[in-house]
Amino acid sequence: MFGMGAIGLIIYAITIFDVVSSRFANPNDKLIWVVIVVLLPLVGAILWFLIGRGKRI
Repeated sequence: MFGMGAIGLIIYAITIFDVVSSRFANPNDKLIWVVIVVLLPLVGAILWFLIGRGKRI
């Protein structure tokens, strides 16, 4: 069970790092994505990798 939690934490950290290090056309987009990922960890990470990564510059 600990391994699943560690994997989830690693994916969460990678998602936050990817959002923060990405460049966006609108500076507010980065803030919105960070809030989504922080408040909704699992859903936010899934949404970022499915939708968000394609919308950055």
